[in-house]
Amino acid sequence: MIVLAVDCMGGDHGPKVTLPACQQFLEKHPDAKLLLVGQPEALASLSHPRAQVVAASEVVSMDDSVEIALRKKKDSSMRIAIQQVKDGAAQAAISAGNTGALMAIARYLLKTLDGIERPAIATQMPNAKGGATTVLDLGANVDCTAEHLLQFAVMGSALVSVLKNDDHPSVGLLNIGEEMIKGSDEIKRAGDLLRSAGRSNDLNFYGNVEGNDIFKGTVDIVVCDGFVGNVALKTSEGLAGMIVSFLKEEFSRSIFTKIAAIFAYPVLKSLQKRMDHRRYNGAALLGLRGLVFKSHGSADAVAFEQALERAYDAASRQLLSRVQARISQAAPLLTASAVGAGAETPA
Repeated sequence: MIVLAVDCMGGDHGPKVTLPACQQFLEKHPDAKLLLVGQPEALASLSHPRAQVVAASEVVSMDDSVEIALRKKKDSSMRIAIQQVKDGAAQAAISAGNTGALMAIARYLLKTLDGIERPAIATQMPNAKGGATTVLDLGANVDCTAEHLLQFAVMGSALVSVLKNDDHPSVGLLNIGEEMIKGSDEIKRAGDLLRSAGRSNDLNFYGNVEGNDIFKGTVDIVVCDGFVGNVALKTSEGLAGMIVSFLKEEFSRSIFTKIAAIFAYPVLKSLQKRMDHRRYNGAALLGLRGLVFKSHGSADAVAFEQALERAYDAASRQLLSRVQARISQAAPLLTASAVGAGAETPA
């Protein structure tokens, strides 16, 4: 039985979205059980033999500071959901709540894996090859050192190896150009570390990639700092919606375009489904001693169900143990990079 702890109160919509998504998820997965965390009176509408309410009296709002969420709201639905993972009552926790608060609470309760200094947020973006490119970090870490980017590459490789059953997924470093001389000093140093990892067969490093390579599917994994990654994610979501809306508007302008739309409808419908960012909702917080997944705060029931699906897949495929194994295998590489960074730091 796969047990997931769900923060039912988090996000922009709370139980209005999370409960219908949980209901749909349970109907599709007879081997799953959900711990519905939140205020019991708000969760009373969902009654299912494999759904158990876990009471939490507080809610972390979308504009709460990390300090308030971590130190003052100790009985929040977000914290109690993650506590279920720490206590071994659930294999993964899912929340649509405040990203900063979720990362802080998860890191405080679960701690990071050996060799990992900072957890990273990883998700998939659709690409032109019909698959998806995994991108990290997406907002957990704004300022990253070369060593952090190397750690992201190791964690991303572990994630994709589980998702695609591929032991050697390709890794690209997001930069302003493919040439090794491009980018900031930190990015250049990250490139050096990743090339070294490639030569030692610890990673399948492709080289520098640019923003359009995410959507071309040039590599399996794109590594970047959280500021750039978050901008790329939000831009892709907005662009996908704009393209679909534009096509619908164009096809409704005249009788001729309406006739064309009849023939183009299957293609348009396929494009809309492929570009629907809800299908890719659910980002993994990698590098923790437990599985935590972040849903978009504005997610509807369809999107939140996808986040549940991702958490379910990760738990059933034993993602955590496989990430741990991959990081342990890369321990000499990570240790060497950390020692090198310390040697370069002025006293």
